[in-house]
Amino acid sequence: MKKIFNQYFVVLLLAGSLFSCKKDNYKNDGGKLDPHVNMTTYDYLASKPVFSQLVHAIDRAGLKDMVNGDITFFATTNYGVDEYVMLKKRLKAIEVNDENITYTLDSIPVKLLQDSMKLYMFQGKINREDMTYQGKLYNSMVGAIPNVQFLINLRKTFAYSDYVDHVDVVTLTKVIGSRDDQELDPDQIPQDQKDLGFDCQTSGIITTTGILHVLNGYHRLFFNTQPMPQ
Repeated sequence: MKKIFNQYFVVLLLAGSLFSCKKDNYKNDGGKLDPHVNMTTYDYLASKPVFSQLVHAIDRAGLKDMVNGDITFFATTNYGVDEYVMLKKRLKAIEVNDENITYTLDSIPVKLLQDSMKLYMFQGKINREDMTYQGKLYNSMVGAIPNVQFLINLRKTFAYSDYVDHVDVVTLTKVIGSRDDQELDPDQIPQDQKDLGFDCQTSGIITTTGILHVLNGYHRLFFNTQPMPQ
């Protein structure tokens, strides 16, 4: 009989097996997986190359102490950061009509980095055992944002049905206005008003200072969904 797994180590094992295809084994130790790491959240991120761009953004924004506070942090990998920088570079190149411009993470204004990085930080420790399928709405460390909140919940997936009945993955959703899943006809919601939800490929890493969840590679930094210009 297949079992239902919703604990950290199983989700991590499954996510880690996918992530290893990209050679990003940042939490795949080959033995019994322990959610505890004997490092601060910042030091843990800094020790893993897959978060190098994210750490650079944290440093430039001066948010190391906040990242190491009593918070839950949803981390974006280099894939999401690089996609955002690439988009901004193409848009800038079109604006100035110069395909050879230099645009890097350092080109992003510090104030924008400071405010936007806080979108991924939530006061207190929100771990898997604190989550439900229904989920709960939170304000990020940015504070109250008009018409925007963040939904943190578990989502049941049957993607691994050859091995288990289902896996509960952690999901972070930027809710614009009301929750799409509570609308009578979600298909009628305008595109620019649709909620933006992303699964975590790893969840429930317990550092010495807080809780860390890692968003999947489909998430572009700052929840940006603007089409990439050709």
